[in-house]
Amino acid sequence: MPSREDLQHLSLLGKPDTRLPASPDEARLETFPNQRPGRRYWITLNCPEFSSLCPVTGQPDAARLVIRYVPGELCVETKSLKFYLASFRNQPAFNEEIVNRILDDLVAALAPVEMVVRGEFAPRGGIQLTTEASFPDDK
Repeated sequence: MPSREDLQHLSLLGKPDTRLPASPDEARLETFPNQRPGRRYWITLNCPEFSSLCPVTGQPDAARLVIRYVPGELCVETKSLKFYLASFRNQPAFNEEIVNRILDDLVAALAPVEMVVRGEFAPRGGIQLTTEASFPDDK
């Protein structure tokens, strides 16, 4: 496969690094150029094993996250996304805040045309919670 100069900045892909960031603030979402910036198409990322911590009880919360976006000039590199999402395992936050934080961080990194982040959290106390946040906000 020919070398791509535009991918030289990626620090995780193809590297043996397995140290997960301690928090989303420490994590780095890496990007690469969209090869079809003039075409409107959806990218769907299904993350069935997401986990975080309840900020009150410290109990783990499990969820299935689905991230869908129409890329602009950039796409997210999935190994960096995996590390970023794994950093929430140590992050005490309410489910609603987590979904909105992920949307905000991805929008800041990618400047997508459109994006939806949906978190389907496992039932706790007999109630299943789903949060969905979208960009742009005027939808």
